[in-house]
Amino acid sequence: MTQPQLRALIISGGWPGHQPQQFAQLISRMLREDNVDVTASDTLDVLGDTDALQGYQLIVPNWTMGTLSAEHSSNLRDVVRGGTGFAGFHGGMGDAFRTDTDYQFMTGGQFVAHPGNIRDYHVDIHDTSHPITRGLSGFDLRSEQYYMHVDPSNTVLATTTFDDAHAPWIAGTVMPLAWVRRYGEGRVFYSSIGHAPEEFEHPTVAVLHRRGLRWAARNLV
Repeated sequence: MTQPQLRALIISGGWPGHQPQQFAQLISRMLREDNVDVTASDTLDVLGDTDALQGYQLIVPNWTMGTLSAEHSSNLRDVVRGGTGFAGFHGGMGDAFRTDTDYQFMTGGQFVAHPGNIRDYHVDIHDTSHPITRGLSGFDLRSEQYYMHVDPSNTVLATTTFDDAHAPWIAGTVMPLAWVRRYGEGRVFYSSIGHAPEEFEHPTVAVLHRRGLRWAARNLV
């Protein structure tokens, strides 16, 4: 019997500095290459249709800052708690809806700073046994190095270590950079990489992000 095609919803908007429409196209292409049927929305109104939301196996938030209504927040969290995957990157997921602490509880973290803004830093693979990171090695990247408040219950996949160049008091701080977690029956994946579209061209980043999307959608063990 042929497996039904997975369906994903990408919700894009918010602060334009993170190029939400460019990232929507990039993420859509990644998913379609894995034979996922993609629906792209540039409005949060899509979160008002609970019946439609339950038809997706994956939701990708791509909405930096902004405000989520109580109804939309509840609908989103309910569908993820019920088993829909939730996966995203950088500010589009980790700096979305800053006043919604229930949303942050689901995502497992919240951006608070990027000392030095765009800079060179190193990424370490923390968990080499997880199917998302298996076989991957540490790498160097030029991007915003996110300092985040992070839920200690996350399963950390990758980390980055801060130096004393821009905020000496955090020198040596090891910060989770990519993680997974459960929210009810839903799988959640997050990576803080993704300030600019060209970062997805890095070969290790491309594998990490593609696998993260697939894992959240239960298309990767």
